[in-house]
Amino acid sequence: MFGPLIVILVVVGLIVFVGIGIYNGLVASRRDCDNALSQIDVQLKRRYDLIPNLVETVKGFMKFESDTLEKVVQARAAALGAKSVGEKSSADANVTTALNGFFAVAESYPDLKSGTNMLSLQEELKSTENKVAYARQYYNDAVTRLNTKVEQFPSSFFAGMAGIKPKELFELDEPAAREAIKVQF
Repeated sequence: MFGPLIVILVVVGLIVFVGIGIYNGLVASRRDCDNALSQIDVQLKRRYDLIPNLVETVKGFMKFESDTLEKVVQARAAALGAKSVGEKSSADANVTTALNGFFAVAESYPDLKSGTNMLSLQEELKSTENKVAYARQYYNDAVTRLNTKVEQFPSSFFAGMAGIKPKELFELDEPAAREAIKVQF
């Protein structure tokens, strides 16, 4: 008499434990995505913090290139105000484009190219670009893992119940923004 009841309780217990495990895995994946996006923000902030120093370093040399400097400053300001992943991605593309234009113009100033401040800022920016690329890759990997869990059965069932939805990848729409900023002179 107790045999079927025990079997039912064991099966229900297994289903509950599997469900808890799947739910916890989804929550952990969502947290990984949030953390990875925060790491992108940290690296982009570092990048954006370098821009005022870069602009100040070259201001005296590039007196006639104020339009180029203004584009960089405006792109930085817009990027700092971006909120969603799509806005951040678009703003980052605009900063990359503005910086590429900036470095293209800066190449025509030999004294600027050899200045220690400029060389130091270039190295810092190059290092930061590598960190930004790594952070983007890590975020996209974390999002892909979460999105796969959200779409696969049986975790899709638990994701729907918990309100866990797929996240947006960090993608660059502009072809020019896909290229690393060239900081060589």
